[in-house]
Amino acid sequence: MPPPSPLPATEPARDCALCPRLVALRDELRDQFPDWWNAPVPAFGDRDAWLVIVGLAPGKQGANRTGRSFTGDDSGALLYATLGTFGLAEGQYAARPDDGMALRGAMIVNAVRCLPPHNKPTPEEIRTCRRFLDAPIAALPAARIFIALGEIAHRSTVKALGGRLPKARFGHLAEHRLPGGRVLIDSYHCSRYNTNTGRLTTAMFEAVFARALEVKAELDAAQ
Repeated sequence: MPPPSPLPATEPARDCALCPRLVALRDELRDQFPDWWNAPVPAFGDRDAWLVIVGLAPGKQGANRTGRSFTGDDSGALLYATLGTFGLAEGQYAARPDDGMALRGAMIVNAVRCLPPHNKPTPEEIRTCRRFLDAPIAALPAARIFIALGEIAHRSTVKALGGRLPKARFGHLAEHRLPGGRVLIDSYHCSRYNTNTGRLTTAMFEAVFARALEVKAELDAAQ
């Protein structure tokens, strides 16, 4: 079982029925793999987070199976290693929800909480699930810096933070100042496809988190 959500009041119900297509896939996988998580994946991290990392959606063999974001597939290895490099994670990532990993100063939440067919949520599913991005953001008063992993996460985060998409265009390492003094930094998603093709390297990914720490220092100094 995954660790309990740090923000339980913000989570969708385990049998959330808002998106029929996602419910149908969930029911199918519950029949095929009854020992998998097969439910909306909760937020994972530190209630006092200053940094929020927004992913796309659970992977079939990853979070949909294990119940913890970015756990059990290739994307998690790079993400958790990078968080450890920058002092945002403690413990040894072992691709299991009970491996003892803990985040410090960071929270991970997905733009879409349930597994979408072919990893492609529809625009309506993204809009429907935005309430489950709005809620944890509102519950994290210390969160000032956000990292969006991929364009869908970028678009959802801009909207959740009250920004305007025509003025906030996605691009790797693009930086956006949004209402309330909050800052969004974009990254290509740490998917196996992106890393295998060289679209995203470890150095490129680490540069995003290095910049997040620089922005934090700038904001702290300005207070």
